[in-house]
This record gives sequence, structure tokens and C-alpha cells, in this order.
Amino acid sequence: MNKQDFRKYLQEHIMILDGATGTQLQKRGMPQGVCPERWVLDHPDVIVEVQKAYVEAGANTLYTCTFGGNRIKLDEFGFGDKVVEMNKKLAQLSREAAGPDGFVAGDLAPTGQFIKPLGELSFEQAVEIYKEQVQGLLEGGVDFFVIETMMDIQEARAALLAVKETCDLPVCVSMTFNEDGRTLTGTDPATAVITLQSLGADAIGCNCSTGPEKMLVFIAEMRTYAKVPLIAKPNAGLPKLVDGQTVFDMDAEAFGTYIEAFIEAGVAAIGGCCGTSPAYIEQIRKNAEGLKPAVPQNKPFSAVTSARQTLCVGRNHPVAVVGERINPTGKKAFQAELREGRTEQVLDFALDQQDQGAVILDVNVGMPGIDEKETMVKVVELLSGSVHMPLCLDSSSVDVLEAALRIYPGRALINSISAEKAKLETLLPVAAKYGAMFILLPLSDKGVPETADERIELIRTVYHEARRYGYDKEDIVVDGLVMTVSSDQKAARETLKVIDWCAHTFECNTIIGLSNISFGLPQRSWVNTAFLAMAIGSGLTMAIANPSGEMLMNVKRACDVLTAKDDNSTRYINYFAQDKKKVLDSPREQKIKTPADQVYDAVVKGDKESIRRLIDSALEENTTPGNLVNRYLIPAITHVGNLYEQKTYFLPQLIQSAETMKRAFVHLEPLLETEGSEQQQAKTRIVLATVKGDIHDIGKNIVGLMLKNYGFEVVDLGKDVSAETIVQKAKEINADIIGLSALMTTTMLEMKEVVALAKKEKSGSKIMIGGAVVSEQYAEEIGADGYSEDAHGAVKLAKKLVE
Repeated sequence: MNKQDFRKYLQEHIMILDGATGTQLQKRGMPQGVCPERWVLDHPDVIVEVQKAYVEAGANTLYTCTFGGNRIKLDEFGFGDKVVEMNKKLAQLSREAAGPDGFVAGDLAPTGQFIKPLGELSFEQAVEIYKEQVQGLLEGGVDFFVIETMMDIQEARAALLAVKETCDLPVCVSMTFNEDGRTLTGTDPATAVITLQSLGADAIGCNCSTGPEKMLVFIAEMRTYAKVPLIAKPNAGLPKLVDGQTVFDMDAEAFGTYIEAFIEAGVAAIGGCCGTSPAYIEQIRKNAEGLKPAVPQNKPFSAVTSARQTLCVGRNHPVAVVGERINPTGKKAFQAELREGRTEQVLDFALDQQDQGAVILDVNVGMPGIDEKETMVKVVELLSGSVHMPLCLDSSSVDVLEAALRIYPGRALINSISAEKAKLETLLPVAAKYGAMFILLPLSDKGVPETADERIELIRTVYHEARRYGYDKEDIVVDGLVMTVSSDQKAARETLKVIDWCAHTFECNTIIGLSNISFGLPQRSWVNTAFLAMAIGSGLTMAIANPSGEMLMNVKRACDVLTAKDDNSTRYINYFAQDKKKVLDSPREQKIKTPADQVYDAVVKGDKESIRRLIDSALEENTTPGNLVNRYLIPAITHVGNLYEQKTYFLPQLIQSAETMKRAFVHLEPLLETEGSEQQQAKTRIVLATVKGDIHDIGKNIVGLMLKNYGFEVVDLGKDVSAETIVQKAKEINADIIGLSALMTTTMLEMKEVVALAKKEKSGSKIMIGGAVVSEQYAEEIGADGYSEDAHGAVKLAKKLVE
């Protein structure tokens, strides 16, 4: 099936997907804890029977039984060298079950490891791992690919690129969102759909984690920005424990009542996830009968994204300030830092500009004496995990920009593409491949045009070429090309003409490098601010500027009000009427910061590079190790936890701050022992395990990382661990706490076995549980001492249990 046929099918038909596979296999004899892919190949008649039952119920699309078919997952069972062979055979079995009229989707799912900077897996390693699996599925004859149950947008990007770089078949991406509407790493539905469709996904949606009612909310958010068909695979409600068995609380008939609403919301492909069976798919077929996919809204919009935030720009949105300070030009200290391979000031520049009102960060590290590509990648990885703002990638090198675009976990803005032949031929296709917006710079191989008319002609030329790569006017931002008025006083007028033409005739977004206008003049801020107001009056939508200028930013805010870009003047009023507390504020914010204060800030920022140096400086200022821990480090990480609970911080920032805290403790530990400082956490021993039969451990691994970084002593027994092994280890090391994880409804009952055995053996350990399928109520039912819904909650619970 080619992409055109796939799109046409989803425009004219509702594609009915299959339902849950794992539970159906277990009902037919698959033991817990085995490699599902290997077991299916050893019992091929079983998977064919399961999938044929879905076809008979009404499914016309089957997912291959390859959820754990990547090298990392198969390696855990000793089959890592058989990826292509196993995926090929599994795809062929699904083809047999689907019959001549059915579709087979090659299933790609999480590796179970995080990609850098959250984990140790490099982006390229992830891409290659997925390419290997894609090859096997291609050989098995799949019709298209589906990347499902993705919790991390970066891993979804890696899998998507793996498919695109291997073949031309259609590819769908399905994310999984928590009840709060974000993935594990903080991506919301709108950001996911913009990022993934820009990168080339042919259909996008969500599966797992929630039932139909909640998933409809996520689908509605996606539809606002979706230019591609939407897909949905909700669970059969929520899991509950009834008479010792795990059941989902929504039956097939109730599930079916939501199908029409999904289709009206824009879903063109729908099936079931956890808890569903052929009976649920039959209800989908019955309720979808006679219905046609909804027509996509296709409202034009201009948006860039980070991994956790979408920024829309345009005539109806506030003027977007692109912070210009991450640029070594004229900054000797910053240049020296980059030459040494350090990036401490990058984080300071980023957070300062965020506090001052910038909504995008321009990132430029071009200077002599460094490897620009390596440095750019390092900075992009750092900022992607530390700040929410989207990035504007700024370099004259195509290689540097491509390297940055490849690992950037969102939709970036490129600065810039001109009418120069080399840029059009080399950079435009790169921008299109990664789905980036770009700044159109109206200059050519002949140089900088002096007049607006000449610039307008170049704008038309570049846009015409960009259309060949699928770009629309909403995807470009024209640079008005600001030249200094100190050498040509007519320069400002020509720039304003270009902005006016773009805004009112051509109808596209515009941007200017504001500080250029005043170069060579005294008191430059007056000229910059006045010109910004004039440009906004002409229709400007974005400005590259230093947001630290209070007058400049306040005039920008006032202009947003006067041009009706600030609804009800809300932003203006909030800024001036409220006590402006910064996100990273602390009791020490308003005074000159001591080295100890800077230690506090480093933990809050997640500044791993600086923490050791800052601690040494604080010690030289006679701050004792114990005071550093008790008055600065612990309050800092507590503040980070509060930011996480408030949804100001997400998992990436939480982990970076925790790792900074860990480095601080490692650095101080010898001194603390000498000083005799008492740290309760360091004495607390915790045994962690994913229970018997459950092979999922990403959540447990995150909890383990956080506990270690908060100073707990953690013994991680891994996954698929028996109750006997867990309790024996707890008794052996005299563990204060046993932490249990389960992601499967069929394995959560093992938690009860561990609790019972621990009490029988009188281990003395408190027991806390967590995982997607368990709850506080379940913890009480089985006699556990507590439940935590996430890693930060696990840390708080562990502290509470040992107090």
C-alpha cells in the first residue's frame, strides 16, 4: 500500500483495527514471563487463531505480534541476534490471518530505554535498532507500519525516521497519554501531532492508558492541529480487582457507544487496547457501520514545538520574541567556555531569557576553535531537557543544522534559508525532511537587495522552490532584512515595506533581527524600541532580540494590546498587576548570591556541569558540608519536587535536577562522613522489582534512578522477579522498603503474593507499589503500605514510610 492509497482509504472508509493480543495469548496458554514473540513462533496456530477471531469480528487491520520485537527487548531473552528472522515470520503469520482482503501493520513499540539526555541510548542507536526491526517486517510483507504506545516523543521520532529512511510505506504513530493529558516525558497531544506530522507521519493518534471517554479529550486536542488522519485504540475502561481477578470496568456494549463520537472527532482508524477482545471489535464494526470519516478541519496555523510545548505565531498571536543571547559573538567568557567543552552559560542564558519574556531561543555556537556540529548537538540536547521553549537553530553550515534537526525532539525553526543557490539546493530538502519551519532570508548570490521590491522578488523565488517540498506560507517566516540606519537612513523604510507586504498582501509571518537597526549609534535601546513598535504596526509577528531590555519588552507588551493580539489585555494585566515571581525563584533571589545560593540554583536548574565547582566555592567561603546539604541541597530538590507536582517541571527536568543532586552528594560524601552529618536517606535500603511474569520495567527504572539520586540505597532486582526472590533479598540486606512495579493486569496479582509472603516471613519491610494498572485502592486491598503514581511520588512515599 502506498501513501496515496493509504490516505485515500482513510478519507473514504473507517479502518477497524484489532484489539488486545497479550491477554488473548495468555488465555490460550502462554505462560507469564516468557518472550511473547518466541512463544508465538513456537505456537503459530495460536496467534493465527487469535487474529482470525478479530477478523471475523470485523477488524480489517491486524497489528503484527512484534511489540517486543526490537533488539533491546529480544536481547533480554537471548534472541537479539534473530530480530530480522523473527519479525519476518511474525509478519507472515499475521498476513495468513488477515487473508487477501485485510491489512497488516508492522508493529514497532518502545525499547524500554530512554534516549539521551534522559538515558544512555543515543538517538542514532535507537534509529538503527528500529531499522533492523523494520527490515524484518518488510520482508514479512506488511502493508504499512504503526509505531505504538510511545511514551517519549524522541523515541517516536527515532522509530518514524527509521521507517522513512528504510522504505516508502505509510507509517502511523500512536502516543500514550496519562490521565493529566501528557506522556511520561511531558508531551501533550497538540505538541505530539504537530511534531510528528511535520516529520512525515501519515496518521497520528493515541492508545492505551485510558478508556474511551478520556481518550476523546486527547483526540479533540489533536484534531485542532491535525493535517493527517487520526487513530485511536482505547482501553476497555480502567482495571479493577474483582474476586481476585483483574477485570476492566467497561463491557463491549458500553465501549461501542463511544465509536460514533470518535469518528465525529476525526478518527479514521479505531480499535481496542488493554482489556478488549473480539467482542469489543464487533461492537466497533456495528457502531461504525454506514459512517464515513469526518473531513479534516485543516485550519491554517504556524507553530513550532519543543518536546513539551507548542508555540503558535501569527497575526492573531502576541509578537514572539526570539531570545538572541545564546551566541558567542562578542562574548569572550562564553567563547572560552565553549572552547573548553563546557555549557554552563548556555543554561543561564536560556533560563534568564525565559524569565524575561522570550518564547523561542535562538541557538548559535558558530566560532573558531571548536567543532561546531558537536557543540551544537550538545547544546540542543541540554536545552531540550532543561527548558520548555522551542528552539531556533542558527548556523551557516548545512551539516550543523542537519545534525541539530535530527536530534531535536520537536518542530524547530531554522535560521535561515536564503535565495542563494547552495542554500536552496542543500538546506531546503534537509528542512523539509525534518519538517522544520524556516526563516526566509531575502538575499541572493548577488548580495543584499537594497529595495523592498527586490527583496519581495526573492521571497517569491524561495517560496516557489519551497512549495516543491510541500511548504505552505504558514511554514515560513520572512526576514524583513534589517540594515543599520547609521549608514543608510532609508534602510528602515525598506524593511517596513517588506513587512507590510508580507503581512497584508502575501499573508505570511515576518521576523527581524532587531539590534541591527541601531548598530553604530549611541543609546541604541531607544532606536531598537521605536523600530520594534513601527514594525509591529506594519504587521511584524516575530523579533530576534535581547529580552533583558525592560523598555523594549514593555513596549512589545503594549503593542500586543493595541494591535488586539492580547485577548482582553490579559497578558499585559497579569504582567504588571501581579507579583512577578520567577519559576526558579528562591528566598535568595533578590540579593547578591553567595556560592551556596548558586549551589541551590544549580540543583533547581539541573546544572550537572557546574555543581562540583560551585560546591568547592561554597566550601571555600566556609559553608560547612552539613549546611550545604541541609540548608541548600535538600531545600533545592524539594523545590524541584514542588515544581514537578505543579506541572511546571516534567520528567526530564526532574531527572536532571536529581542527577545534579546525586553528583553533589557524591562530591560531599567524604566530607560528610568526616563531619558526621546524618542523612536519613543514605541509611534507608530499598529493594525494587517488577513482579513475576511482568517484563516491563521502564517505570521501575525511573523510580530507582530517582531514589538513588535522592540518597537512598537501592537494590534493583530487575523484572519478572518471584515473590520468594524479592522477600529473600529484603531479609538478606535488612531492607527498610520493598518497592513493587506491575504494568500488566495479569501480573498485578503477584503483588498480593509478595505482600503475603513478606508478612509470613516477617521481613519487617514496608511495601510500596506502583504501575499503570494499580491504584491506592488496590494497595489497601492487598495490604501494601502505600501507592505512588510516579517517580517523585515514590521518593515522597519512601521518606514518609521510614520517618
